[in-house]
Order: sequence, then structure tokens, then C-alpha cells
Amino acid sequence: MQENTENTSEIDELVEKAVNGDGEAFGKLYDVYINRVYRHISYRVGSRDDAEDLTQKTFIRAWDAMGRYKKTAVPFAAWLTRIAHNLVIDFYRSRKPDTDIDFDTVTAAPEYDPEHLTEQHFNQAEIRKAIRKLKGDQQQVIVMRFIDDYSYEEIAASLGKSEGAVRVILHRGLAKLKTIIEKTQQ
Repeated sequence: MQENTENTSEIDELVEKAVNGDGEAFGKLYDVYINRVYRHISYRVGSRDDAEDLTQKTFIRAWDAMGRYKKTAVPFAAWLTRIAHNLVIDFYRSRKPDTDIDFDTVTAAPEYDPEHLTEQHFNQAEIRKAIRKLKGDQQQVIVMRFIDDYSYEEIAASLGKSEGAVRVILHRGLAKLKTIIEKTQQ
């Protein structure tokens, strides 16, 4: 089963089995979500090694907590994203305990290549630079929607906002991104 061809009923079935302790089912969930979680983390940390470590920790923490996962609370992908987000925050706290960090604006090193962000003539480095100029919530929603390929429902559940609020943040963020890009063209 590929990430792009997720079948909700198959995912739900795998989640149910994993909640009941089925390691093989959790392994299949790992296969489905590994790339999505890695992209989410690698966009926020600068090192490939750190991104790989945090991705593995995300799945270890998820496996340890599977018995407490409640499908009715949030979709599985949003739950995984929240675990990954918390690990990124912990990662930065442990590395720089005396430094204040705005975790909403943490971005990746230039070697990370986000996919499917735009069809314009800008290269990806210019787009990353423009995204970094957005407010934290706009930046996060744009990354989750276009880089992590999350649905509005998953983004809303992950951020604890309504789908309508996510759509407004995305709309405003894209409008601001367009303005930033137009300024760089001049």
C-alpha cells in the first residue's frame, strides 16, 4: 500500500489491529506513513541524520502509545504528525536549552528539496526562502498542505483548529506568499 493511494478503510483496519498489538499491521502503517513523517520532520531540522533519527523516534513513540490511540479523537496521520512535531520541539530544546526558539518558524537546511510546491518558474530554494518569511501558522499550514500532502481535516486535527480556520490560514498564507514572490521578481 502506497502513501498516495491510501485507502481509508484499509488504514482504519491496520490502525485497529495495531491498537490491539499487531506488530505486522503497525509495520504496514510505517510503510504507508514513513515518507510523509520524514518530509514533515526534515523540513524543520537541518540534518538528514537528525531527521532520520526523529522519524524513527516518532514511530517508536507511536508504537508505545498505540494502545491509547483513539480513532475518534484525531485521524491517525494527524496523530503521527503531532508526535513528530513534539519530537522536533524536544530536539531543539535539548540542543539549545539557553536559547529561545520560535518553533513555528523552524525550517530546514537548503539541501532539502520540497516537492509539488509550485508550478511557477521559481526554483525551490527561492520558494523555501519566501515561505520562511510567512507567519508561523501560515508557514506550518502551507508546509503541511503542499509538502506533507495532508488533507484539510488532517491539518485541522493536528493543529487543533477547525477546517474553516485552516482554509483561511492557507488562503491568507498563499496570498502573502504570492506577494513575497512578486516582490522578488521585481
